[in-house]
Amino acid sequence: MTTRTVLIEADGGSRGNPGPAGYGAVLRDAATGAVLAERSEAIGTATNNVAEYRGLIAGLTAAAELGADEVEVRMDSKLVVEQMCGRWQIKHPGLRPLAAEAAQLTSRFTAVRFQWIPRNRNTHADALANAAMDAAAVSGVTTPTVEPPRTVEPPRRLSGPQPAGGSATEVTARADAPGADLTNAPVSWEPRPSFTATRLILVRHGETEYTEQGRYSGRGDIPLSSRGQAQIRATATRVATLAPDTAALVSSPLARCVATAEAIAAAVGDPPVRRDDDLIECDFGAWEGRTFAEVREGWAGELDAWLSSTRVAPPDGESFAEVADRCARVARQLLDAYPGQTVVVVSHVSPIKLMLRDALAATDSFLHRLYLDAAGISVLDRWPDGGVAVRSINETAHLADV
Repeated sequence: MTTRTVLIEADGGSRGNPGPAGYGAVLRDAATGAVLAERSEAIGTATNNVAEYRGLIAGLTAAAELGADEVEVRMDSKLVVEQMCGRWQIKHPGLRPLAAEAAQLTSRFTAVRFQWIPRNRNTHADALANAAMDAAAVSGVTTPTVEPPRTVEPPRRLSGPQPAGGSATEVTARADAPGADLTNAPVSWEPRPSFTATRLILVRHGETEYTEQGRYSGRGDIPLSSRGQAQIRATATRVATLAPDTAALVSSPLARCVATAEAIAAAVGDPPVRRDDDLIECDFGAWEGRTFAEVREGWAGELDAWLSSTRVAPPDGESFAEVADRCARVARQLLDAYPGQTVVVVSHVSPIKLMLRDALAATDSFLHRLYLDAAGISVLDRWPDGGVAVRSINETAHLADV
């Protein structure tokens, strides 16, 4: 089957910021550069950023109507490109629903790439946007030249967050998402006699009071509960069985992880515990310490946007795409530093889920379908040639008597 790739050039602007606003989007055949469709609309009074997002949404909608399999989005808005790639937070509340709508649209394609281009390379879309702004300035009301469909399926919601910050995210295309590049990883089960895998034993910290209460627990340094203390002792015994020759122990710097790592260190011969800031839990910002119900009551729109895309961050927080980027960096560093050895990594729900997602080359739906228990263990092997084998996920048999 032939894959159809469509290029989207999108732009938007306003005269006054906010002021009379409009957007333009041009769709081209990736192979020939031929124009396939144009979209433009005067949207009344709005800001530049709102108009730019509306141009992106119109372009993605039109690409779906054309039956595109893959799209490449080119925009001269650095803000929109960086936010859609998850590298910049979306701090303005008015942009979060638009970013969520755009992210939901990306799930209609097998691949989406975002690229920033200078304004002088976006002249066609810019001209359409300026014509729309002229129309908005003359009429003072919304007067679309082409009205794109605006309906998007609402994000699916779960009943609540996984305890201690293991919150769910909604399915979205991993377009240009930061993280481990496993697209060219070997897919064969063929043995690799010349290589020895680096084994990563991923351990979630023991239980805290927030775990028991179902509260978002990100950067808050919550200690282990009494049950969590019992859990880490059992986990240490299990890890010692799995990895008696542990070469290194790397931990999130938060106390609940450091305590877990130190218990494991004592069981496997006391290797030093190295703290790595890249293994810290997702920053849940304004939602820290709150239950899902409390967040739903106070931030309904922001929560919907966050559930819709790994690129959207909680207010004053961090997106899962940003967490994935730093976790992939940890994995690469460990592979380089400990070739063919076993490393125990003690972290939190979000980082471990994202590392397993990338190891399995899974979509973001994996994140809200996987449950990780406190003090659970997962094991994966990584080879120097890019090969990956996930040995186990969320082992908990050692906790049966805790």
